[in-house]
Amino acid sequence: MKIAIGCDNLAIGLKETLIKYLKEQSKVAVEIVDFGVNDPSPVDYPDIAEKVAVEVSQSKCDRGILICGTGIGMSIAANKVPGIRAAQVYDIYAAERSVKSNNAQIITLGALITGPSLAIKLVEVWLNSEFQGGRSAPKVDKIMAIEGRYRNE
Repeated sequence: MKIAIGCDNLAIGLKETLIKYLKEQSKVAVEIVDFGVNDPSPVDYPDIAEKVAVEVSQSKCDRGILICGTGIGMSIAANKVPGIRAAQVYDIYAAERSVKSNNAQIITLGALITGPSLAIKLVEVWLNSEFQGGRSAPKVDKIMAIEGRYRNE
């Protein structure tokens, strides 16, 4: 599985922790594409969110992980890219359901509110979850239909 990962300057430490975990201990074989940042200078998180979301929307990466202070801004920005379903996750159940019910290709985390141990657990659960389809499939289709009605293409 190819994973795009990116963060703002508030989340460099958590991003590095997750990359190390994914490379060394993840139960899922992954290839990491790091979109930064790696420098503590201030950066606008929408720039990073867009890069990761575009990679995922164009199927260059299978999934994406975005990290900022709360995860909220990254989620909002990533969801502006057509075809993307990004979910802010904050507990195990949300991480699992983001994929199983909503087929989210991107998760967002908050480095100021999620510790490293929990973040690792959230990513592992998310990576090991698969979309269930079933009763959720028509709901995801409706989400994408809403997007289609308002797309400026």
